[in-house]
Amino acid sequence: MLTHQIKLRIHKLSIAAIVATAAIIASGSQMVLAASFPSKPVTLIVPFKAGGSTETMAQVLSKALAKQLGTKVIVKTRPGGGGAVGSTFVSQQKPDGYTVIFTTLVSVTAEPMLKPQLTYTHDSFTFLAGVTEYQMAFITTPDKPYKTFAEMVAYSKKGNALNVADQSGLSRVVINYMAKQEGVSWTAIPTRGGGEMVPFILGNKVDFAWSGGIHQKYGDKMLVLASALPHRLAAAPDAPSLKEIYGISMPGNAIIAGPKGMPADVIAKWEAAIKGAIDDPDFTKILGKLKFPKAFVSSQDMKGVVADTIKVLKDTVAAAN
Repeated sequence: MLTHQIKLRIHKLSIAAIVATAAIIASGSQMVLAASFPSKPVTLIVPFKAGGSTETMAQVLSKALAKQLGTKVIVKTRPGGGGAVGSTFVSQQKPDGYTVIFTTLVSVTAEPMLKPQLTYTHDSFTFLAGVTEYQMAFITTPDKPYKTFAEMVAYSKKGNALNVADQSGLSRVVINYMAKQEGVSWTAIPTRGGGEMVPFILGNKVDFAWSGGIHQKYGDKMLVLASALPHRLAAAPDAPSLKEIYGISMPGNAIIAGPKGMPADVIAKWEAAIKGAIDDPDFTKILGKLKFPKAFVSSQDMKGVVADTIKVLKDTVAAAN
């Protein structure tokens, strides 16, 4: 009997030792991962078509990040679904810091809210930092028979059905809401980012468009009708915001995020790299061309930004419905 008890105790101690050893090994692996990161090139996913404001910034930002991280940063586009295709891909990757996404905060917050079939939510990501603020707006070209948002609405109310290029589930919700409020007919034409929107609007395939900010690169070839942000755009102070007109708005944060569960030390390395890259002369120059502001937000502060954004989005969607 005594021998059996001793054997049982030894067995339990052996199991405990195995569990403890496994925990130490796992912890050590995480420490080694963080200490050696990055030991190979990293991939920066852009969930929109090449040629838009996000991909334009990413190509320059990647070079600045490479200097900070000491490794190559490869930009890959995975457009579709208002950013959902690329966001889904990143949410399913290993949380080791080697695959991250540069995108709108809308694509990782609003899209899953509006499309329950998506396999990710905002909780599927590690938010590494905020970079800038998209200058979101509804735009048109100067050759149209209207020059302001109010004139466009009046023109549409005369029986002129308009086509509008959108880029996401949220922009479509906002477009439908505006049309409903005004009692007009606007048909949303989906595009896979600013790179596809630009030829649509310049080629007169649509009457107006939602833009994430790439319009500011085209000067007087495009005209701002209304800001989609909670405030007016610095580059178009005479155009009202949707907040002024309808009491709704869209969040404009441009962010970098990775899959949920990234090690704290890897997060810190990414955060420091992003902060340094934002001040890179070439990236500063491209922001200047786009007329985008520098808007660094730390990983910790992004938690509050995301929480506030979810509330704003819920209010906007509720108003639209």
